[in-house]
Amino acid sequence: MMGEWQGKSVLVTGCTGMIGSWLTERLVEEGAGIVGIVRDHVPKSYLFLKGIHKKINLTFGDITDFHLINRVLAEYEVDTVFHLAAQTIVTIANRSPMSTFETNIRGTWTLLEACRLSPTVERVVVASSDKAYGQREDLPYIEEHPLEGRHPYDVSKSCTDLIARSFYHTYGLPVAVSRLANVFGGGDLNFNRIIPGTIQSLLQNRTPVIRSDGTPLREYIYVRDAVEAYLVLARNVHRQEVAGQAFNFGPHRPYSVLEIVEAVVKAAGLSLKPDIRGKSFFNGEIPHQYSDSSKARSRLEWYPQWELPEGLVETIAWYRDFFERMKVVG
Repeated sequence: MMGEWQGKSVLVTGCTGMIGSWLTERLVEEGAGIVGIVRDHVPKSYLFLKGIHKKINLTFGDITDFHLINRVLAEYEVDTVFHLAAQTIVTIANRSPMSTFETNIRGTWTLLEACRLSPTVERVVVASSDKAYGQREDLPYIEEHPLEGRHPYDVSKSCTDLIARSFYHTYGLPVAVSRLANVFGGGDLNFNRIIPGTIQSLLQNRTPVIRSDGTPLREYIYVRDAVEAYLVLARNVHRQEVAGQAFNFGPHRPYSVLEIVEAVVKAAGLSLKPDIRGKSFFNGEIPHQYSDSSKARSRLEWYPQWELPEGLVETIAWYRDFFERMKVVG
């Protein structure tokens, strides 16, 4: 499948992450030449399990290394950059704020400065998050809301977001920012998250556990829709109403934790009740989060194509295959 990306030289940071792996796979399918920057070798990453790494150029190093980024942009004559590299786990950010700030904030300004100085980079898409808004009473989030992250991960995303847009407003760098809802799909190996954790429990014949009382609200977007969000931003970044802007991407349908666990159980073809522990939220977690994506719908004509049930069925199938593979390897 060759498409508009054929022959494009594309840098994907965070290519071993769940979304980065799927994005890289899609770009390879469309004929792009990909270079990925990898800090740590993650053998269980979707990128390696699917053999996608064999079809791209990998550079091992740290996103905070300006000389590395500068060299990669120059040697591969990169014209498009997707910046997804980040420390994404809230509990780790709370335990280790310094490393999170280094990767998420320093990594962003380092990359963008190298892009600003590059004669070949034509467009940049930066991954922020709906967490950048922080905790608000007036939901849903809209792009005009101020960014008020309070805890390390949220703050790192608020900073990433603001820094990215400052490079457009100050230097004219063609950059746009994505603020995605919670992304789910095959390849997410953080089993503390509600969807992969629930699937793991079900496939191991254990009752899924809900740590809270089950009422916190979140939006969930399937990874294939998230990939399309990044691509549509890149396609449109040169438009005046897109460059330097941030866009929410979500389904306009929040689910409670209990509802999402029940949806996973149903998609797995089972009928059981989760173990609801009723514990209060951990420090740094926001109880209710959901956004309005009307701006992406009107300016980018982006709409999610995957309903939650069909996305969950495909995701469960991925994890079933993954755990079977791990048995063989083990």
